[in-house]
Amino acid sequence: MCFSASASFTGSAVIAGVGIATLFQVRHQGAWFLAAIPMLFALHQLLEGIVWLGIDGRLESPWPQLAGQLYVFYAQGLLPLVMPVAVWRFLPAGERRRVLPFVLTGLALSLYNLWFLTTLPTDIGQCGHSITYHNPRTREMLVALLYIIATCGALVASRRRWLVIMGLANLAGLSVVALFRMWAFTSVWCFYAALISVMVYWHFRRARMAQGVEEYKQGHHIHQG
Repeated sequence: MCFSASASFTGSAVIAGVGIATLFQVRHQGAWFLAAIPMLFALHQLLEGIVWLGIDGRLESPWPQLAGQLYVFYAQGLLPLVMPVAVWRFLPAGERRRVLPFVLTGLALSLYNLWFLTTLPTDIGQCGHSITYHNPRTREMLVALLYIIATCGALVASRRRWLVIMGLANLAGLSVVALFRMWAFTSVWCFYAALISVMVYWHFRRARMAQGVEEYKQGHHIHQG
C-alpha cells in the first residue's frame, strides 16, 4: 500500500474486521468464497506491511522477500481467477453461464502470470510512497487488459446490484491508477480493491436482513393462522 508499514497493518486490521463480519452474514455454502474476499485482501495487506518493514530496514531477510513474493503471487497470479470463480460460485446454477467467460479468461491469465512469476525474477522496490513489483512479462498491456476483464467483468456480469457497483468502482480505480501511478499499479490498486471489498459485506448484510424480514413475516402469518 502507499505510505508505510503502519498504514498497511492498520488497513489490514480494519479490513479483517469487515471480513469477519462478512463471513457471519453467510447463509448458504456457495457464498463462502465470495464472502471470504475481504479477508483475503486483509491478509494481502498484512503481507505488504511486512514488505515495508524490510524496505525500512526494520526486518531482516528472508521474511520481507518471502512476503513480497506471496503478495505478487496473489495479486497477479491468483486474483484474476479468484474473483470470477467467487462470483461463479455465488450465483445460482442457472445464472453461472454469464460469468463463465470471465472464469476462463482468469484461468488463462493466472496460468500465464504464475509461469512468469515463477521463472522470471520480480523486482520489488520503493518509488515515492509506494512499493513497486516489476516482472517484465506480467506488466504487458495485453495482460493488464485481460486482468481488468477478468476481475471486474465477472462482478458486472453478476447483475447483482452491489456486485455491479463493486465491479464498476474497481474498474474506475484501475483506470485512475493506470493513468497516474502505473509504476505502482499492483500495490496501489490492490489496496483500493481491498477498500472496495467492503461492498461485499453490505451485499451480504442487506441480503441477510431481507431474509430475516421475510422469515419473520412468514412466522407471524403462521402464528396468526
